[in-house]
Amino acid sequence: MANPNQEIKYTKIFINNQFVDAVSGKTFPTVNPSTGKKLADIAEGDKADIDLAVKAAKAAFARSSVWRQMDASARGALLYKLSTLMERDVNVLSSLESLDNGKAFPRSLYDVQGSIKTFRYYAGLADKVGGDTIPSDGPHFSYTRREPVGVVGQIIPWNYPISMLAWKWGPALAAGCTVVMKPAEQTPLTALYMAALSKEAGFPDGVINVVPGYGPTAGGAISTHPDIRKVAFTGSVEVGKIIMAAAATSNLKKVSLELGGKSPLVICEDANIDHAAMIAYMGVFENQGQCCVAATRTFVHESIYDKFVQKATELAKARKVGNPFAEGIEHGPQIDDTQYKKILGYIEVGQKEGAKLVAGGKPVGTEGYFIEPTIFANVTDDMTIAKEEIFGPVQSIIKFSTLDEAIERANNTSFGLAAGIVTNDINKALTFSHAVEAGSVWVNTYLAVTNQAPFGGYKQSGIGRELGKHSLEGYLETKSVTVRLPSKV
Repeated sequence: MANPNQEIKYTKIFINNQFVDAVSGKTFPTVNPSTGKKLADIAEGDKADIDLAVKAAKAAFARSSVWRQMDASARGALLYKLSTLMERDVNVLSSLESLDNGKAFPRSLYDVQGSIKTFRYYAGLADKVGGDTIPSDGPHFSYTRREPVGVVGQIIPWNYPISMLAWKWGPALAAGCTVVMKPAEQTPLTALYMAALSKEAGFPDGVINVVPGYGPTAGGAISTHPDIRKVAFTGSVEVGKIIMAAAATSNLKKVSLELGGKSPLVICEDANIDHAAMIAYMGVFENQGQCCVAATRTFVHESIYDKFVQKATELAKARKVGNPFAEGIEHGPQIDDTQYKKILGYIEVGQKEGAKLVAGGKPVGTEGYFIEPTIFANVTDDMTIAKEEIFGPVQSIIKFSTLDEAIERANNTSFGLAAGIVTNDINKALTFSHAVEAGSVWVNTYLAVTNQAPFGGYKQSGIGRELGKHSLEGYLETKSVTVRLPSKV
């Protein structure tokens, strides 16, 4: 059950299986975006705390450590045990997520249940990682080993806190790495609760470390630390570039980046308008539009454009906005005042540049950071709202004439995270899917993210892949071993 008064048990840094104060003694507030009021004071980690966390993670990765000597199947069993503890505490985790992030409780519950499945997927994958035997020239026996890279730093965003934790911890731990994670300063609560569950599950000391803090300090220390061998980041393109540069100039650590998007969803003339409008509605307003793959560029064929706009407007106006713990609420607040003002600024720019506001566009209520689901029609490709990632509940509906034109316009962006098409024509579906420059393409659906399929972006939407077997690659090294034999046979 949802609990808007959920107790916040964990507010300190988690290092070496212990909750500790920051070395500096500093704290920072985490705020309820529904009210704008403080939920708790959180220990503020910085470089000194990251150094301690890395020291613990490095010790846990020592060749003779419990973790390194553990069978891969036993690592999988620990991941599964963690998932069962999450299942036990599903309502606690979901309530903390809604308090800290603001998403409607049913969506938080969905995220937690999805994260349980993520951990179970990687629990099963832990002992499926292996090398190859190679038919080498000469009297040699050659084979490869897949070995964990070592200590990894992970920096996660505020829009899907527990999901992003699971996407990062799962492959890293399945591969045998040790982890130093910095949750977003806006949403540290579920990461700290998960740290407590990891200890209860039986993960050895130092394997998992969680250091809340700010990006330039705690995040910067992860990016530049000489003993961290890989950094994984989900967030903005701007920060991703900073992290990549820091990784290069420090110790050339491995980098995986899942960054921004301005995803196109193409609605063809043969689509059922009601069905297509619902797909687009879910694709853009999910999580208050705070979604990296949000279908904010909705391309609609000119022959059905007006009817589609009418249906989309009806759906947006019917969406229930309010307290995420209230019955029937679908749409909570934006994450904080900064994002709230940024989104309202984009809405103002959209109107000034000539787009037609057909739904929403205004704040909701007198407290918290609520914004109406917003739709612009008559949007052209050169408008700011059609080019820049808004990361809020703003849909731009754009007219097109031919599929080739729609593909060219869809690809005319520096982003390439996701794309979608709604059509009953398999030829159109496959043509678009093969031609569009995006890491995930959805046909007659949207946001169909699954644990088994890789997720990541083209162009400035990122490097590397999350989820699926592909996600393990960034956490593994490949070692070639060749042994000379007495003879060829």
